[in-house]
Amino acid sequence: MADQTASTLPMTRRQRLRRNLKVNRPYYILMAPYMILFFTFTVLPVLMSLVLSFTFFDLLQAPRFIGIRNYVNLFLHDEVFIIAIRNTMILALITGPLSYLLAFFFAWLINELPRKLRWFMTLIFYAPSISGNAYLLWTLIFNSDMYGYANAWLIRLGIINEPILWLQEPRYIIWILIIVQLWLSLGVSFLAFIAGLQTVNKELYEAGAIDGIRNRWQELWYITLPQMRHMLMFGAVMQITQALGVATVPIAIAGLPSVEYAGHTIVTHLMDYGSIRFEMGYASAIATILFVLMLGTNLLVQKLLRRVGT
Repeated sequence: MADQTASTLPMTRRQRLRRNLKVNRPYYILMAPYMILFFTFTVLPVLMSLVLSFTFFDLLQAPRFIGIRNYVNLFLHDEVFIIAIRNTMILALITGPLSYLLAFFFAWLINELPRKLRWFMTLIFYAPSISGNAYLLWTLIFNSDMYGYANAWLIRLGIINEPILWLQEPRYIIWILIIVQLWLSLGVSFLAFIAGLQTVNKELYEAGAIDGIRNRWQELWYITLPQMRHMLMFGAVMQITQALGVATVPIAIAGLPSVEYAGHTIVTHLMDYGSIRFEMGYASAIATILFVLMLGTNLLVQKLLRRVGT
């Protein structure tokens, strides 16, 4: 009787934790290698960067605490950083939402194709994001002499009389970067959306038709999007990360530094101070600001996407 009474008593939090660890021990053992690597190469560097952002550290001397001086210098004295923020926000606000919508739209269209044709079109749309010659193609198109494809076409059509210096004039650089970034940013999100569309329960469309859904747009809003909510979240996170972390495209197309910093972004500014000048404290402050910006944007977008289909 006493044992029966003791078994009915509520367990404390520590007892519940101990019981869960015992029951799920095989799963925790399997997760352990990934969690160790994740903590070592992701969590720990973020924490170290946060600490170093309050120091002066040039890799030659021990870090010296200087408070918030790095952040003050970034926002009040570093004009190039302000340019980098402006360029990053322009790229993010245009390429982020637009590439997200285009990736879903193309995935939705291609999902309706026959199986073999769908595989082929998926490869065509995903190929640019993994192609090593993508930047070479765009530099050929926007070459500044008369042999560049863009200049050659415009001259042949009689729109211009002499070649345009596409990659040497600051007013053109940011728009070229937007075009290239859009072309390259469909890959991962596009694959996620294709996979998500394949998992939608087809019987729901028949049930929806009985309940009053009359066209494809209503099917998309009331059935498809709610079923793909997790994929939409994943795609949003990937697009935000790509849009705010853009660096490879500006360096490959416009150089580092670009003309009048027209293609400078937060990440290229971080690379300048971290990989070239070795001012690691200052670079850590830039990385911390970028991390906070990405985290805040992701939380905002996820909050908005939770309302899809509700």
